[in-house]
Amino acid sequence: MLRVDLRELDRGPVETDARLDPGDPLVEGLGLALAEPVAVSGRLQATAEGEYLWRGRIHTSLAAECRRCLTAVRQPVDVSADVLFSRDPDAADDPSVYPLADTATAVDVGEAVREELALAADPYVLCREDCAGLCPRCGADLNAGACHCAAPAEPV
Repeated sequence: MLRVDLRELDRGPVETDARLDPGDPLVEGLGLALAEPVAVSGRLQATAEGEYLWRGRIHTSLAAECRRCLTAVRQPVDVSADVLFSRDPDAADDPSVYPLADTATAVDVGEAVREELALAADPYVLCREDCAGLCPRCGADLNAGACHCAAPAEPV
């Protein structure tokens, strides 16, 4: 449950736990291939009049390709997040605050989860730090050993 009715917060903090499967609309369009569902856990609490803090953890694995050798790689994602939601109109200009309308009856942490997941994904995944990549001439995986291409001729 990533959407919390504000009336629930009158009784104290509310736990927010969810499991997002790869086809979930919340993760669609991010350009990420989930290797497993996204586990979201956290707690939403009121911090001041019209302000709510969500402290959460997002855990999953992404399927990616090494940028040098194109080998399939699983990229673990385990990120914690502190997100502030506010009805204060002055806070609307702050990019670290999620604005809430004065008439809001619920806080939906889903958009914050989506953003944190997108930011946590490494766009330059490597299978290992010393990946040798592919031969630019024959395409052989140089991690498996030297290729059998003839060495380029030295310019005269």
